[in-house]
Amino acid sequence: MSVSELDHPVWHALSGAHRPLSVRQGEAARYRPSVARFAAVPPGDRAQDWADLAPLAGDDELVLFGLPHDVPPTWEEVDRFEVVQMTVPTAFGRPHADVVRLTADDAPEMLTLVEETQPGPFLEETHLLGAYYGVKEDGRLVAMAGERLTTGSWTEISAVCTRDSHRGRGLATTLMEVVAHGIREAGRQPFLHTGASNATALRLYARLGFERRDTANVVQIVQVAG
Repeated sequence: MSVSELDHPVWHALSGAHRPLSVRQGEAARYRPSVARFAAVPPGDRAQDWADLAPLAGDDELVLFGLPHDVPPTWEEVDRFEVVQMTVPTAFGRPHADVVRLTADDAPEMLTLVEETQPGPFLEETHLLGAYYGVKEDGRLVAMAGERLTTGSWTEISAVCTRDSHRGRGLATTLMEVVAHGIREAGRQPFLHTGASNATALRLYARLGFERRDTANVVQIVQVAG
């Protein structure tokens, strides 16, 4: 298990498990625009790597995660914020009978839930990144969580969200347990990110025994019009 993969998780995901979901030029890569806005150039990036990223980006805003932190002058930094990266304790994770595996048929409902709850970016094909699980009541999706970045040894828990009408019932923890269990069954270890300013989430994860590994920058960039 290589912890160093977590220093540059987008690069490792796009170079490995998620390569089929990527578009690439040279050593630069990004997810297909319908999947995610994440992009990456290799560690120790060169000017050529940024030049290769340019035609992949077009007019889109891209998101860099972790390294690299320095953005060349041909790109504009739209926003920068910090997230806390946490690893999940070995004892955390188990199946739950009332949780269902979501499919592509559930994608419209997943998008509706994300629009209502705003857990973070989620596009029309984000569900292709990994396994997603949900809780349904009366045929309606009320909570979900799933997998996002996958490196050689790690998979990220993401898109944890619950409708306001169903909060306070422990559904988020239940879903994270199911996702973590599935990740370990696949031979990887779970980790996650949360906003450094999200005190409520940080308290919850600390109570669940999650360990804070690092604080990373998320940088949103767009090409400077020439």
